[in-house]
Amino acid sequence: MTSSYIEIMSVQNTRVKDWAQLLERRGRDKQGKYIIEGYHLIEEALKAEAQVEVILFLAEKGLPTELSALADETVEWVGVSQAVLAKCSDAQTPQGVVAVVARPQLGMDELIAGEHDLVVVLDGVQDPGNLGTIIRSADAVGAKAVVLGRGTVDLYNPKTIRSTMGSMYHLPIVEADLLELLPRARERGVRLVTTSLQAQGSCYDTDLRQPTWLILGNEAKGVSPEVAAQSDVQVIIPMRGKAESLNVAMAATVLLFEAARQRML
Repeated sequence: MTSSYIEIMSVQNTRVKDWAQLLERRGRDKQGKYIIEGYHLIEEALKAEAQVEVILFLAEKGLPTELSALADETVEWVGVSQAVLAKCSDAQTPQGVVAVVARPQLGMDELIAGEHDLVVVLDGVQDPGNLGTIIRSADAVGAKAVVLGRGTVDLYNPKTIRSTMGSMYHLPIVEADLLELLPRARERGVRLVTTSLQAQGSCYDTDLRQPTWLILGNEAKGVSPEVAAQSDVQVIIPMRGKAESLNVAMAATVLLFEAARQRML
């Protein structure tokens, strides 16, 4: 727990300008950091021992004691003005506390070497809300990882981060070239399952108990032909009503919970 902090009140401060750049993907890629907002997310990050570097809080309200109790001595505390907080915030109504976090370096090799019993693979999912929901569902069923293929929305987009509700800190999330990764996964005994509206087999009749990677695609186009060609089996989620298809986050959730149900039987 800390009781010492510095104060930065001017939006013209060079550090403030650097932090504000983290609201854009280019700034995040350049600095290797990202921003999270609000007590809940920062609490989850601290509990998960994410690399929280700096926590900004409203100087007039004083140090947030519940967060400082969770943080170790490596975290820097900065009291700021309302204007500085607003400049470093993406939210419509800033939540009074913002953290700068270093992006984790987790690659394909660690993923392949680790546990890969149930993994979600995303090929070009572009909506931040969909990505966040899929990460929450993967967390809810105890999936081992989420893989983001090329063309997928940035995990560290503030909208994505908010929609994960902290689940991004509960399981590994890896960016990878799917055409390189998927053959390696198959060599390790993983079964690659894609969704397709043209598939004959139902997800409820497909054995999802063995090590399975569920591959879901872009909201409009589905899984790309190159990635679909890597799959071992294609499945469809049967629907009795008149809807043509499910939203990708809903489809991922149905498949994840069906895999979890089969494993519990």
